Amino acid sequence: MRERLSDGGPTGPAVDSEGTGRRGRAGSEAGEAAVAEFWRVAVAVAALLATGVYAGLFFAFTVGVMPGLRGVGAPVFIGAMRSINRAIVNPVFLAVFLGAPVLALAAAVSATGAGGVAAVAGWAAFVLVAAVFVVTVALNVPLNDALEAAGPVEGAEAEAARRAFEAPWVRWNAVRTVLSAAGAVCLAVSAVAA
Repeated sequence: MRERLSDGGPTGPAVDSEGTGRRGRAGSEAGEAAVAEFWRVAVAVAALLATGVYAGLFFAFTVGVMPGLRGVGAPVFIGAMRSINRAIVNPVFLAVFLGAPVLALAAAVSATGAGGVAAVAGWAAFVLVAAVFVVTVALNVPLNDALEAAGPVEGAEAEAARRAFEAPWVRWNAVRTVLSAAGAVCLAVSAVAA
């Protein structure tokens, strides 16, 4: 049992017999809780930002890029998509694309302690963000690879390559857009509810 030796005042803080100050263990626990809360919020914000950034990228392709390319000829379409597909594989995109699922998992784990809506929304966000990764790797990337393998083509070959690529790629990109937007919403709900 701690006994109080001084009540502080103008000469210094209150201390107990162990010299830990007026707050003792309670102050230490409060500090640890503040640090844990800081990291929970930081991870939630980072996960939300990463997911929101790529949701915006997929959305831009859904409402702007692909409709804009719809009106060009097959050789131009193929050349543009091959160029975009090569350019997108860069450190910034990869950090966001690979980091979002990891951050969403960390956010879900940290929201689990809050329970209730925060935990459910956190885990829903992780599932949605992970699904974006799976759709991209299993469906969009193979279409990109097939288009790249087709190389620069003209005439009937260009038309056939475009038909094999465009409709499925657009469909799966729309799925990625919805999944990532829903994931971002779930991350926001989880962060607010925690």
